[in-house]
Amino acid sequence: MTLVSKDILKAAEILKREELVAIPTETVYGLAGNIYSETAIKKIFEMKKRPFFNPLIVHIHSMEQVMELAVNFPDKAKELAQAFWPGSLTLILPKKNEVPDLITARKDTVGIRMPQHELTLELLRNLDFPVAAPSANPFTHISPTTAQHVKNYFDGSLEMVLDGGNCENGIESTIIGF
Repeated sequence: MTLVSKDILKAAEILKREELVAIPTETVYGLAGNIYSETAIKKIFEMKKRPFFNPLIVHIHSMEQVMELAVNFPDKAKELAQAFWPGSLTLILPKKNEVPDLITARKDTVGIRMPQHELTLELLRNLDFPVAAPSANPFTHISPTTAQHVKNYFDGSLEMVLDGGNCENGIESTIIGF
């Protein structure tokens, strides 16, 4: 077993316990939690000091997962996903009832994206659930682009920062609604 695989297994175990893990993406580091765990999602809001009226983006590893979260997947949205996923594109789609209102700030839509970072995609493939992962920084602070930035923000309050090196883009994803 490689070091990366051990890290992935450890991160998956933490997430399954309804705890949070900071994850790398091509844009910024995210503060990840199980979308179906109210405990984990509340921890995201509390740790970030983020208002509950601010929805979270759900991260997935495959196009098939979209239909687990969205009522429909319009053709134009599929075309964009096929062209830009994995990548820094978030699609806002009508949500299924199974997606907790806490994630969507009680809206009837959900933001979905597939990050372009192999370490995070491997983690997502090892989970039975998608994760919510807003930027891993306190609300209104600069988004982190390294594991060290996350550690500086949340010194000692996160069990794990999955170190995937420096983020390539350094800015959040483009958001398109349907």
